[in-house]
Amino acid sequence: MNAPHPPKVAGIDSTVPAPAHTVAPVAAGAPPAAPAQPPAPAGAVLQDRLAGWVSDLTTLHELTERLARTATLDAALPELLGAGAALVGARRGLVVLEPGDGLGPDTTTGLGLARADLGHIETVPRSALSYGRILEGLPGGEGGIAEPDLFATEGLDPRHREVAARLGYAASYALPLATDTAGRLGAAVWFYDEPAEPGERQRHLAGLYARYAAEHLARLLELERTRTSMATMSDELLPARLPRVAGVQLAARHRTGPRGGGDWYDALPLPDAALGLAVGSVTGSGPSAVAAMGRLRASLRAYAVMEGEDPVAVLSDLELLLRLTEPARSATALFGYCEPAARKITLAGAGHSPPLLIGQRRTEFVETSVSAPLGMLACWEAPSVEILAEPGETVLLYTDGLLHRTGETTDRAFSRLHAAAAGVPRALRGDPGAIADHVLRCVLPEELDAADGAEDVVLLAVRFE
Repeated sequence: MNAPHPPKVAGIDSTVPAPAHTVAPVAAGAPPAAPAQPPAPAGAVLQDRLAGWVSDLTTLHELTERLARTATLDAALPELLGAGAALVGARRGLVVLEPGDGLGPDTTTGLGLARADLGHIETVPRSALSYGRILEGLPGGEGGIAEPDLFATEGLDPRHREVAARLGYAASYALPLATDTAGRLGAAVWFYDEPAEPGERQRHLAGLYARYAAEHLARLLELERTRTSMATMSDELLPARLPRVAGVQLAARHRTGPRGGGDWYDALPLPDAALGLAVGSVTGSGPSAVAAMGRLRASLRAYAVMEGEDPVAVLSDLELLLRLTEPARSATALFGYCEPAARKITLAGAGHSPPLLIGQRRTEFVETSVSAPLGMLACWEAPSVEILAEPGETVLLYTDGLLHRTGETTDRAFSRLHAAAAGVPRALRGDPGAIADHVLRCVLPEELDAADGAEDVVLLAVRFE
C-alpha cells in the first residue's frame, strides 16, 4: 500500500525523508520493474542534515543582521514582519506593539494589509484572535499559536469568520514578542491564504528569530521613550511661540537627539521695536544638559533685556555666569540684536557656526570672527559683525548638530548646507518655515537623519519683509 502523505506545510519543505513504498505487483505482460535503489549511506544523510543546518543558520544570521541595522521602531517592525513571513512561508501578517507596562508606545503595523484591512481585524473580539490571546496573557499563548484551518475550527467567532472570508485568509500562526527583563512587548501573526501551518523546522527558526527580535525591539523601545521624554523636556524649556514683530517673519525647527541635547533657540522683543535672536548649544547630553540649557537660555534673556543692543556684552555676561555656575561645561552661542526697520542684525558669536544669508540674488555665509566657545577661556570677548539684508532675504541661524548629523567632514557639510539653501525654490522663499523645512530635507535626508541622529538640530529663520 502507499505510505500516507506528509501534512501540508507552508514555505520550507520538510527535511524528514518519506518512508519507502512497498513494491507494487507487476501487471501481466508488463516489463519487469527496475530494481529498487539501495538506501543512501548514513554518511550522506548526515551530510545532508549538516548542510540543512548550515543553511538555516546562514538564513537566520542574514535576517537578524538586517534587523540589527534598523534604528527606529518604525523601521524594525516591517523588517520583523517580512523576515517572519519568509521563515514561516506566509504572505501577509501584522505585528502589535503593546508593552505590558502600559507606558507605550502602542502601534500596529501590517504586511500586505491595507489600513482598512487592519481596521476590519480590529473589529474581531481580541480573545477570538490568536495574537489577542497572547496579548491578554490567556493560557496557551506562551509559545506559538497555530490555526491551520480557521474555517474547520469548531466554535470560531462569527465575526472572525466573516473578517477572514472578506480578507481571504484561512490559517494563521502567531508568536509572542517578550523578553525576560522587559516582559511582554507585543505579538506578531502571519496569515496564510489556504489551510496551512509551519513545520517543526520553520517554527524553530521563527521562534529563534522572534526571541532575538524581541530583544532588539526592547532596546529600540527604551530609546524611543528616552527620545520622547527628552523632546518633551526640551520643548517645555524652549519658546512656546515666536513673537510677532513688524518687519520680520520668524520660523524655528527643533529636532531632539535620542539622549536629549542642549541646543536652544530664542527670539524675544526688545525695547525700541528691536528683536533679540539667539541660538546655542551646551556640551553633553541627557537631562543634565537639557537643564543646563534651560538655565543658560533664561540667563541670556535677562542679559538681552538689559544690554541687548551690545551682543558682545550679552555673551560676555553669559560666559562669566557659565564659568561660575557650570565650570565643567562649555557652550557655543550666537546672539543678534535685530532692527527690523533697518533690516540690520548686529551679531556676536562664541564658537558658533556662521549664519547663512539667503536671497534671490545671493546665498552666502556671513563672515564672523573666529572665537572660542563660552567657558573655554578665562575671559571671553570677540568683535561683533553687522548683517544688512535686502527686502525678502532670510537669515538662517542654526546649531552645529545640523552639520554633524550628515556624518561628513566640516567642509563637505558646509557645502551641503550652502547647496540646500541656494536650491530653495522661488515659490518657497517668501515663507521662512518652508525655507527651514527645505534645508532640513536636503541637508538631512531621511536615511541620514535616522542613522546619525545623536545630536540636536536647531534652525531659526528670520525673513525681512
